[in-house]
Amino acid sequence: MNVLEHEPAIVHGDLRSSDVRAAAQLLYFTSSSLTADDQTLVFIGECHGNPSLWMCDVASGQAMPLMNVAQGGHLKSYVYFDGQPKRGFGKASVSLDPKFRCAYYIEGTTVRCVDLDRNQRDLATLRGDEVTAFTHVSADGRLLCVPTTDARALDGEFVNTRPQYDIDLRVQDENLRSYLNIFDTRTGELLARETVERAWITHVQFSPTDPTKILYNHEWPADCGVRRMWLWDGKSHQRLREEDGEKSRGDWVCHEMWSRDGKSIIYHGRYAGTAPVTSGGQLVFGGGNGPAFVGRCNADGSDAVEIALPAEYTRYGHFTAGNGDWLVTDGYYESPDDPPGNGAWISLLKPDWENRTIDWRPISRHGSSWKSQDEHPHPIFDHAGDNVFFTSDRSGKRAIYRVEVNAS
Repeated sequence: MNVLEHEPAIVHGDLRSSDVRAAAQLLYFTSSSLTADDQTLVFIGECHGNPSLWMCDVASGQAMPLMNVAQGGHLKSYVYFDGQPKRGFGKASVSLDPKFRCAYYIEGTTVRCVDLDRNQRDLATLRGDEVTAFTHVSADGRLLCVPTTDARALDGEFVNTRPQYDIDLRVQDENLRSYLNIFDTRTGELLARETVERAWITHVQFSPTDPTKILYNHEWPADCGVRRMWLWDGKSHQRLREEDGEKSRGDWVCHEMWSRDGKSIIYHGRYAGTAPVTSGGQLVFGGGNGPAFVGRCNADGSDAVEIALPAEYTRYGHFTAGNGDWLVTDGYYESPDDPPGNGAWISLLKPDWENRTIDWRPISRHGSSWKSQDEHPHPIFDHAGDNVFFTSDRSGKRAIYRVEVNAS
């Protein structure tokens, strides 16, 4: 392993709103934050607790708001459990159409679209008795998937944005539902509304090559190893990681995403090991004492290959796919002088799936505190594979950084 540390550069200029420096963060990793030409970055800026969308010219660092700053704070949804019901900006709702240079987001119960010329339109109205999560726009720009769940799922006490009850258990016991709402991005017409029984769906992703296929999840399921990852092809629902005895049920699987060519699905997790961690008969989220791993399977779940990481790679992080087999992560690797906590490094990975090995290349300390969802680095490649962008509060304020790589 070669550790070639590069100092990341801040991407945007100082964001100012009412003369107060605003915090900035990338969009969620299921969506690119960059236009197809890699010249413009779209991100979330926040001032005085009021988030909004911004854009930035990558070359100059000049940034400007894409929309007027709403004074309603943020919307209650997955991850942002401390938000306001049916009111505010949906921080977990933004998805960017890189080709057609427009962003989709939710404000209150309204789905909106804004292009990079700041033209804005209302696309659709959602039901008031459902809660939302991360949306996704198809690669051809024609479809938008908005996952919603019966609002009862999030009707409970949260402390420091953590639920004080088992959401999945409630969903199962009370037969709550999630819905895959597919909208026409031109007209706002609801083209499909697929009901998924006893499910809490928070991540949806169209295949980059086939918009009839949607990758989705069950969030925080008790049997995460076999119930996390699913595919809907418009006709049927397919579980992507099959059960292999009690051990697989106790595994933790997370952050599934398409490869850029649409031929496979990348995911990561941790094996249950010999002693899965349980509480009240339920598996603890992320529990288990087995090794962490990175996996890949075909789009239909077949031919899965999982590569176990070294035993000392225990620091939580995310993996995001780039061109070819390249991956980037913000976790797992640890140098001797790193303080305790989650992942501290941005690393490039080149898996050899056939031989089940990984060429692991730490390239930069990201310096994030991980103190909330907003400080998760969530590194992404640009489309060319020349740079990695990530979020960090290393300077004391959330900002977006770029580090040059060679992963094209």
